Amino acid sequence: MSAMAVYGQQQTNERAKWFTDARYGMFIHWGVYSAAEGYWKGEKHRNDNDYAEWIFYRNQISREEYLTLLDRFDWDSIDPEKWVILAKQAGMKYITLTAKHHDGFALWDSKIGNYDVGDYTGHRRDIVKELADACRKHGIRVGLYYSHWVDWEHPFGWNHEREVTGIDPKDYDKYWQEKVIPQVRELLTNYGEISMLWFDMWIHHSSTVVTRQQLLQLKSLIRELQPNCLVNSRLGLSIEEDPDVDFKTLGDNQLGNKKEDFPWQSPATVAHSWGYHSGETAWKATSVLLKSLIGNVSLNGNVMLNIGPRANGDVPYEIEHRLHEIGQWLEINGDAIYGAGAFDLDNNLHDWGKITAKQDGNRTKLYLHVYNWPLNKQLYLTGISTPPVKVYLLADKQRQPLSFTHEGVFTGIQLPVLQPDQYVSVVVAEYDRAPEAVQELVAKTTDGGYSMTYENQFTDKTLIIQKKSREGTVPAHAVVKTPTTMKWRFYVDQPGVKKVDVSYSFQGKKAGGKIVCRVADRELSQIIEPTGKTVGEPNSNWVIDRFLSHRLGEISFPQTGFYEMETEITPDKNSELQFQWVWIK
Repeated sequence: MSAMAVYGQQQTNERAKWFTDARYGMFIHWGVYSAAEGYWKGEKHRNDNDYAEWIFYRNQISREEYLTLLDRFDWDSIDPEKWVILAKQAGMKYITLTAKHHDGFALWDSKIGNYDVGDYTGHRRDIVKELADACRKHGIRVGLYYSHWVDWEHPFGWNHEREVTGIDPKDYDKYWQEKVIPQVRELLTNYGEISMLWFDMWIHHSSTVVTRQQLLQLKSLIRELQPNCLVNSRLGLSIEEDPDVDFKTLGDNQLGNKKEDFPWQSPATVAHSWGYHSGETAWKATSVLLKSLIGNVSLNGNVMLNIGPRANGDVPYEIEHRLHEIGQWLEINGDAIYGAGAFDLDNNLHDWGKITAKQDGNRTKLYLHVYNWPLNKQLYLTGISTPPVKVYLLADKQRQPLSFTHEGVFTGIQLPVLQPDQYVSVVVAEYDRAPEAVQELVAKTTDGGYSMTYENQFTDKTLIIQKKSREGTVPAHAVVKTPTTMKWRFYVDQPGVKKVDVSYSFQGKKAGGKIVCRVADRELSQIIEPTGKTVGEPNSNWVIDRFLSHRLGEISFPQTGFYEMETEITPDKNSELQFQWVWIK
């Protein structure tokens, strides 16, 4: 077993340190498309993803007719400062505005052509300037989204219809030199400090018309004009390919699933569309959005949550309401997010929630984000050999200590009857030195058992894994065709007799083969029994393999401490066992 200290992001350059501290920002998709509200001439946006900002392309609108949408804007009501104030109330630390989306329309008074907001408003509005000024007034960092690869307006910009017609690279370079380079120069010259340029090429440059040389030209311009401006991987250069790229951008609404040692971010929406869509119905709950943020921070990641204002500047109530609720949570629990990051335990180790970590002076704080307040009011923390010096609720201004016990790698915390927060409550465990994390352990679950799965075993990395299927009615499992041994380690804090169960599916015609479990100097064995079929979904001709739990027996654990369980599966010749888990309680 190995022991490691708090996980850090060593591959963070000086430019990006503010970014890894901020963790949470606002994305604003707003442009000509906002006035369409997801419909054109009575027809809904032609894609079920409801990305309303794509309506120009999806619904095959002409440039001239598209611009008639500007007549619907209520310019007297549009005030970007309101967006900035909302971001601040939501606890966000930076804002990224779609200065130019794929439609090619610029939200500033650009001198490059006349396809910009300044040329289509009576008072020559400059939304980029208004937003940048408001951000500085309220202490929010300014980021700008710029669609460099795709531009549906320029005669030589990339339009996906060119997958049919093709485009001469020399013509594309005219677009690049005539529009991209000079407009980015404007953005980095006329609007003060820009903390981030957010590009949106979601595939590698090798699969696009854009060349590496063009991307390096663009990045070189950014470094020349504003050396501290962050650049994301959707520039088209991965951070592995070019370490000068500041952070990795995951896919749309893609959350993290592993710790990373470099800065990264998830762009996310509250429903589906990025631009305003009047037909939205599938709004994510505040708790879902909060857990997305917490989950990313627990893996060293950020979240940039989108708003899609209407053509009068109003933010949909569903978004505004959720942002205010998240802001209220951060006002109390922000210490667990800002400047916090991953701790070096398996992110999915505990079934009660996630852990974020922070160095605070000479002490290390672990923030235990409790998604599911235990019914027995006991919080089980597994895998840390260092005892905490104090445990308390982050919401408690008095920092009244909570009772806890610690032995080996197990800390048991006594929780109050009432959880302090209706969404996610945070328990703080303070340590007077970097706590040591012990790897390859199975944690005690909220209901006091140990679930040994093919995922948390540490010996056989060659198992054949079948993901869940048939809408989850067939659970994920390991396919065992030859004699296989799996091992798990766990820490028993309460000695005594515990029951041992195993879950599997076996479709043989008769019993055969054997499962043997060895732990605490005892051995339990059982002949593998056929489990047969079941109906996964009634009245749907949905017949699936049945997974059943089998009682192997009982084992006495004589004392507290580490135990190792070995499970040996020997299927009959020419048959296979679909193994799911072993359960001890």
